[in-house]
Amino acid sequence: MLNDAVAPEIVPAAGSDKDAPLKEDIRLLGRLLGDVLREQEGDAVFNVVETIRQTSVRFRREADAGAALELDAMLKELSREQTISVVRAFSYFSHLANIAEDQHHIRRRRAHLLAGSSAQKGSVSFALKKLRMAGVPRKTVDTFFQDALIAPVLTAHPTEVQRKSILDAEHDIARLLAERDLPQTPKERQANLQLLRSRVSTLWQTRMLRYSKLTVADEIENALSYYRITFLRELPGLYDDIEDDIAAEYPNGDGTIVPINAAYVQMGSWIGGDRDGNPNVNAGTMQHALARHATTILDFYLDEVHALGAELSVSTLMVGVSAELQALADQSPDASPHRSDEPYRRALIGIYARLAATARALGATNILRKEVGAAAPYPDAAAFVTDLRTIVASLESHHGAALVRPRLATLARAADIFGFHLASLDMRQTSDVHERVLADLFAQSGVAADYTSLSEEDKQALLLSELAQPRLLYSPYIAYATETDSELAILRAARDIRQRYGARAIRNYIISHTETVSDLLEVLLLQKETGLLRTDWKAGGDGDSSCELMVIPLFETIPDLQRAAGIMSEVMALPLVKQLIAKQGQLQEVMLGYSDSNKDGGFLTSNWELYKAELALVSDFQKAGVKLRLFHGRGGTVGRGGGPSYEAILAQPPGTVNGQIRLTEQGEIIASKFSNAEIGRRNLELLVAATLEASLAPQAANPAHASELAQFEAVMAQLSDLAYHAYRHLVYETPGFTEYFFSATPIAEIAELNLGSRPASRKANQRIEDLRAIPWGFSWGQCRLLLPGWFGFGSAIEAWIKQADGAAQDDRIATLRAMYAEWPFFATLLSNMDMVLAKTDLAIASRYAELVADQGLRERIYKRITDEHGNTLRCLELITGNTERLAGNPLLARSIQNRFAYLDPLNHLQVELIKRNRALSSASKVDERVHRGIQLSINGVAAGLRNTG
Repeated sequence: MLNDAVAPEIVPAAGSDKDAPLKEDIRLLGRLLGDVLREQEGDAVFNVVETIRQTSVRFRREADAGAALELDAMLKELSREQTISVVRAFSYFSHLANIAEDQHHIRRRRAHLLAGSSAQKGSVSFALKKLRMAGVPRKTVDTFFQDALIAPVLTAHPTEVQRKSILDAEHDIARLLAERDLPQTPKERQANLQLLRSRVSTLWQTRMLRYSKLTVADEIENALSYYRITFLRELPGLYDDIEDDIAAEYPNGDGTIVPINAAYVQMGSWIGGDRDGNPNVNAGTMQHALARHATTILDFYLDEVHALGAELSVSTLMVGVSAELQALADQSPDASPHRSDEPYRRALIGIYARLAATARALGATNILRKEVGAAAPYPDAAAFVTDLRTIVASLESHHGAALVRPRLATLARAADIFGFHLASLDMRQTSDVHERVLADLFAQSGVAADYTSLSEEDKQALLLSELAQPRLLYSPYIAYATETDSELAILRAARDIRQRYGARAIRNYIISHTETVSDLLEVLLLQKETGLLRTDWKAGGDGDSSCELMVIPLFETIPDLQRAAGIMSEVMALPLVKQLIAKQGQLQEVMLGYSDSNKDGGFLTSNWELYKAELALVSDFQKAGVKLRLFHGRGGTVGRGGGPSYEAILAQPPGTVNGQIRLTEQGEIIASKFSNAEIGRRNLELLVAATLEASLAPQAANPAHASELAQFEAVMAQLSDLAYHAYRHLVYETPGFTEYFFSATPIAEIAELNLGSRPASRKANQRIEDLRAIPWGFSWGQCRLLLPGWFGFGSAIEAWIKQADGAAQDDRIATLRAMYAEWPFFATLLSNMDMVLAKTDLAIASRYAELVADQGLRERIYKRITDEHGNTLRCLELITGNTERLAGNPLLARSIQNRFAYLDPLNHLQVELIKRNRALSSASKVDERVHRGIQLSINGVAAGLRNTG
């Protein structure tokens, strides 16, 4: 791991030459880390790390039981100081290996492009080629891009273990590593190596963990760093590439490119607006979030306009300009005679002055370059775009088209996408809070003494009656509950933010735990109380009502998903809601929760209930004449709805995409996808390509296919029922399981880690029901069982096959194989589970089981888990025919196989440290070094597991 002599162990000896650069990069980074370790900590520590590494490799590769005993004995003998150094060494190796792998993915993609393979699977060009060959006309493609909305939404969840300082250092290492693929002189290569060594040294000397609780403001800044790294430049650049791809695949007669004047990919955020279970989010955090959003995007615009001013030195002595451009130049505060013949520069100086004034008006406090003179702020981003397009039009009509594309067109595109708000901030709160707030308002106003005790029918009647009233419930002269004042203040802040930053700044209000129609009506009434909803409606449906925030139900648990379509059908039939949906362009969004449904019902049932809910929603929305937009609350891990986004979108039921999709990017996955600009761009392209293909690719519609699909769905329903009972029986009905979980995973230690501003549990107890789904899945990943990603599958398949007799069992096996071969939903489900099982390790998990003090409980539950694991492997192999994990993805299989030899020591150390920590806790003692070692190991394991951490 740490020097040239042993570096070949890091990557497989077998494989084609195309993996050689990856081997070289890991060898280089491993050697540099070893040099730094020896220099900073001394030869003794270096030798301890090397011995542990070699023993772990022997244990992993040779299944050497003696090596396991040696490793255990070595780890127990480590001093506290040695333990920290060893944990840090293996953690940083995981981080450096990730950087090398990312760079190799970029390298391989470029190799394909250089070979002329631009239409790779997952690219927009590939999707366009597929659509053209299927007979989809250019007009349909153009309409798609004009009407589409594809929105990744960044969220802060308590599994993001990276500090921004660490991310910045790693970003530099990735950049320097990429430079080594370019031609370099010996002196340049040596300079590059010295810089790499310095960055690795910086990494080693930088505190990996936060020693104070992460605030919402910290989470906002962390998220904004990805805009600077990736989104601000790569998203507009992707638009340019897509226009080129369309022109290449669907050329016009004259060869010109028709620009798409629509922001079909937009960014969203929950950070600062998501209050569900987070008492740290309030009106102030929302206002702070938008101020920081605006500052970030305006800083970018100011830098780009300044650069354009230097580039566009065009003189009217050489070429003419449009009247509109000349007028823009004449409005500039720049009166320098040196630029009297340079109208583009004068115009840009005026634009810069207006942007600087806008930035100050919107909360920016530090504008690095002072403007030449005073100017009025822009009223909105559209006015800024108009000025930029004036420059574009003048250049294009006066022999300057070549000057547009490098920077100006991209800036204009960015202004279309990001406005002055950067990203739309979603608001989210749980339905219980809305009910309590309205109960307070109703009681204080004398309208209803006990709203919460009313039946659902009576609640709806009361809410609709109040929505029709011209007066408000709220009075400034009454003392309300603190929660009531806070929630109303948040909605008033949303109204002010929209007026200040534009309508796209906040436009969605998500209701967690939506269970009834009244849950949606309550939020409409709260909007009316705060000036966000204006009602003018009659029972017959006449009137002119409008609502500033779309009210979006979030269906999370299995029962919620089963009720989703019925609730939406009922609410869309209400006259007032019909009016509001019409004002929304006959569009309504529904959010589906993945992680909570998984925690509630298990992997198989969660996926099936989501699939069924989507189909039912599509049907009911079509009947109502309303366009459905689904918001997928996907997480990072498979157990949280994660896995490859491209395959997941293509596996959606027919009719559920239609050019409209939002999906969350959660926690640690944001760094994995977007901390490298080129990989970030590729991930954004995958979203667009999958949405395009899922929306426009013709669906097979022959009767045989339809009947076969119906058979598959019927089988899936039976499997889901069997898997649900197996999962629920273990997690919620087995005596002692909760004790086992809290003992055999590092959940207690994760709750103490300064990962995010949100508590790990909704309530201060040890009930799995109240534990948030994110740390639930994160804990299972740390102990290498990853139980939420597979448990219940084996029991379901085995039981379903055994329900038949004799030859009929063979028929059932054949049906399962057909489902895998022909049904994208089932194939994607098994592919994701295959990946999870490849990362599951029972030998490591058994070490964590030893943390359970009650031997009988430990053996009883661990045996059930391992038995189910064996069943799941056998059943997966029976269906797919693959006896090896990740047979279809050998690159990932090699990565996992070789990475885990270096991840194992972290798990072994984590177990040892947890034992020490819990022994100290039982004696009412605290050892900060032990505590710190556990937290460092959590960071390292999460980095090593990546999308299943």
